[in-house]
Amino acid sequence: MAILTQNLSLPFSCQRPLYTSSSFPPPSSPSALSTISFSENYRNARKKLRICRAMSGVVEGASSPFAKEMERLSAKESLLLALKDAGGFEAVVTGRTTDVQRIDVNERIIALERLNPTTRPTTSPYLEGRWNFEWFGAASPVFLATRLLFGRIPPTLANLSKLDLLIRNVYGTAIAHVKLLNSIEGRFVLSSKFSVEGPLRMKEEYVEGIFETPKVNEDTVPEQLRGAFGQAVSTLQQLPVPIKDTVSSGLKIPLGEAFQRLIMISYLDEEILIVRNSAGEPEVLTRLDPAPDPEPLS
Repeated sequence: MAILTQNLSLPFSCQRPLYTSSSFPPPSSPSALSTISFSENYRNARKKLRICRAMSGVVEGASSPFAKEMERLSAKESLLLALKDAGGFEAVVTGRTTDVQRIDVNERIIALERLNPTTRPTTSPYLEGRWNFEWFGAASPVFLATRLLFGRIPPTLANLSKLDLLIRNVYGTAIAHVKLLNSIEGRFVLSSKFSVEGPLRMKEEYVEGIFETPKVNEDTVPEQLRGAFGQAVSTLQQLPVPIKDTVSSGLKIPLGEAFQRLIMISYLDEEILIVRNSAGEPEVLTRLDPAPDPEPLS
């Protein structure tokens, strides 16, 4: 805040007295002119005094709404920079973050959480939309499912490239984007339903998991695998239509809401969502689509 104040250029100094001899006319001036000049200079001096007091309030008054908003924006920027310095999504997935980076990110998460501007995030319209996972713990459901499917495959053959979440009308769709051999793109989709249990707490019940049929970019298939790839495509085309449709729609795993978890939304605004699970592990998400109007949900 001090830096912000220093950058505001004022045509006068708040450090020296505002009522000086030059502010008022000399005694030898005519009485009428003296009265007008005194009145003008007095008003100008009072105006300067109010500006200086307001500037002082911005710097020193922690309860000032402007000061709080600037503190929140600074904390947001600080968290995003810490996430970038830690290596981002790829470093979290591959486990290449260091202890120092993890504690630094967690410290900045806590600093931002205490400045949460949304009192009832579970019913806020800001919650709906498409979000991108930037930071999460080992207990994240989609991360666990992806590790279960690809945990034994070397990263050079398969890796998790992106993880996002769509929330619409109390339903969630988490999508893990997986790349095989740097040429085959697959998606694991986990559908869930959210139930509001308080202003901060929600229950997330998992309905279905789908491993979609991978999409292949033929131009990026390695030369040594193109023969096998051509045979696989030819075999797929010869399958009966019902089987072909089943294969093309992907592998569905009904969960029947047997798996669930409790979460707490500790921070929410138009750009950032922070969620904690029952173990206290934070998940940080950033918005991918434009934010909705800030009107409460009915």
